[in-house]
Amino acid sequence: MGSQDLRPLLSALGLDLEPGELTPALRHASYAHEAGLESNERLEFLGDAVLDLAMADILFHLFPEGDEGELTRLRSVLVSRPMLAEIAGELGLGEYLLVSEGAEELGVRERPSVLAAALEAILAVAFLKRGYGYARELVRRLYGERISRVAAQRPEDYKSLLQELGQKRFGELPRYRLIGTEGPEHEKVFAVEVSLGGERAVGRGRNLKEAEQAAAKRLYLGLEDLTD
Repeated sequence: MGSQDLRPLLSALGLDLEPGELTPALRHASYAHEAGLESNERLEFLGDAVLDLAMADILFHLFPEGDEGELTRLRSVLVSRPMLAEIAGELGLGEYLLVSEGAEELGVRERPSVLAAALEAILAVAFLKRGYGYARELVRRLYGERISRVAAQRPEDYKSLLQELGQKRFGELPRYRLIGTEGPEHEKVFAVEVSLGGERAVGRGRNLKEAEQAAAKRLYLGLEDLTD
């Protein structure tokens, strides 16, 4: 079902909360339904909004020269499911989740979408128990150098982001394949397919580089929409 001693997790998060205050954020729907308790889904909903606001706040002050488009791009990448799951994985959050035996057998505990949801639920608890400033500081600590690292990437460089994700999450590199061209020679459009972790996406562009970047962006951001 999951570890009952949450003190190591609280320490890793840097939270001065009681273990019992964190428990609701760790209840997967499978466990909650069997136990007749509320799952962490409502907390996930709130945590998602808290994260969006906190990240927008952090980026707004960290990059005073950044325009709306650039700040929106940065926030989109930083609050994406792959990024949240990466942070949750580093915290070892999966071992603390409360899941049913059936869900355990299905490997739910390590699913990126489940890990990301639990982390958002934890942010909601921090917000409810200590307020926005406390939750914002938690976001800042959790992300650390990730913010500057993502900001250092060129706006169109999703190939690098996808490669980094592939190495950390799947232990493999993305594979690109030209699948076709369209249009006359002077207006040719290239179509490229990228695959990673069993998922695929297609991007199009006026040259191979542009098509690969489009495919990488679609797959990177699309990974956050994987179902449980």
